[in-house]
Amino acid sequence: MIGVALLGAGIFAREQHLPAIESVPSLSLKAIYSRSESSANNLASAASSKSIDVYYSVPTGTGEANVGPAEKSLDALLARSDIDAVVIALPILAQPEIIKKALKAGKHVLSEKPVAKDVESAKELISFYEGLGEQKKLWAVAENFRYTPSLIAAAQKVKEVGGNLTTFRLNMNGWVEEGNKYFKTEWRKVPSYQGGFLLDGGVHFIAGLRLLLASLGQDISQVVGYSHLLEERLVPVDTVHAVALTNEGKSGTISISFGTQFKSGLEVEVVTTQGAVYWNPTQVKTKTKDGEKTEEFERSSGVKEEVAAFAKAIEQGQTEKNQTPEEALKDLEVVQRLLESGEGKGVVKAVEA
Repeated sequence: MIGVALLGAGIFAREQHLPAIESVPSLSLKAIYSRSESSANNLASAASSKSIDVYYSVPTGTGEANVGPAEKSLDALLARSDIDAVVIALPILAQPEIIKKALKAGKHVLSEKPVAKDVESAKELISFYEGLGEQKKLWAVAENFRYTPSLIAAAQKVKEVGGNLTTFRLNMNGWVEEGNKYFKTEWRKVPSYQGGFLLDGGVHFIAGLRLLLASLGQDISQVVGYSHLLEERLVPVDTVHAVALTNEGKSGTISISFGTQFKSGLEVEVVTTQGAVYWNPTQVKTKTKDGEKTEEFERSSGVKEEVAAFAKAIEQGQTEKNQTPEEALKDLEVVQRLLESGEGKGVVKAVEA
C-alpha cells in the first residue's frame, strides 16, 4: 500500500480529492494537513476511515499568529516514514514552497494546477525539481480535464478522423455568482496572482484544447487577444478573446469568459481535412463524409482517474506525460500569453521551444 497525506482541506479537497484517494485500492490515506485545526478536523471527519491523523498550523480558538504544537506541524507529517506521497490542494501562491518541502522530505507529490502563479515561478520550481538528482521522487501536476472520459474519447476520435488540421475553436462562457462557493474563498475573491479565474479555471480549458490538438501532433505556438473585465467583482480580468496559431501555422479561436451572465457552456471543436470533432463535457460529436455520430457521457471531473494515474505512476516509477510539470507549464504559458496579449502586447509566443 502507498501511504498518502492530503495537504489542504478546502472545497476541492473535500469534494474531489478525498473521495478520489479513497477510491484507489493501492492508496491508504493516513493524514490530513490544513492551516487551521478546525478545517483539518472537519475534513478528517468526512473520511471513511476514522483513524486519520490531523496536522495543522493554527490551533482552534487562537489567533493567526499562533503556531500549533510541533508534533502537529507539517514538518512532523512529512517526517513520517509511513507516508510515501502527498496530494497538495492549497491556494496557488502557497503551493510552490510546500511542493519543495515535500520533495525534499522524499515524498512523491501530486500538486493541483496551475503548476505555479506564472511562467517564471513555474520554471524556477521545475529547475529546483531537476536539481534534486536521480534519486528524486515523482512530482506530478493534477490536470483533471486530461482524465475526463469524454475528452479522452474526443482525442481518440480526432486521431481516427485524421487529416490535416484546418481550424479549431474553444468557447467557454460562464457567470460566477457572488454566492459561488469558489468565489467565496478569500484567495480567489481578492487574487494576488495574474488573471484571477482566467488563470485558476482557464488553465483547464487550455489543457483540453491542447490535448485534442496533440492528437494531430500540433500545439499552440502564438496568440493575439483582447481581455476585458465585464464583472467588477472578478478582478483583474474575467474575459479574453483571441486568435491562436499552431506550430504548423494553422489558426483558430479561443474565447473564455467568467463574466457572461446570460450565456454559459464549454465546447471545443477541431476541424481537419477529413472531418470534425466537437466536444463538451457530456458529448462527443464526429462528422465525416460518412455522416455524423454522437456519443453521450456522464459528467465527470476526472479527479478519481488522475489520482489513480498518480498511484500507478508511483508503482511504475515514472510520471505520465499528462501529469508532468512540463506539460502543466505549457498550459500555464498559453494562459499567461493570452493575458499578456490582452494587455496590449500584441502577438506573443505562447509556448516556448
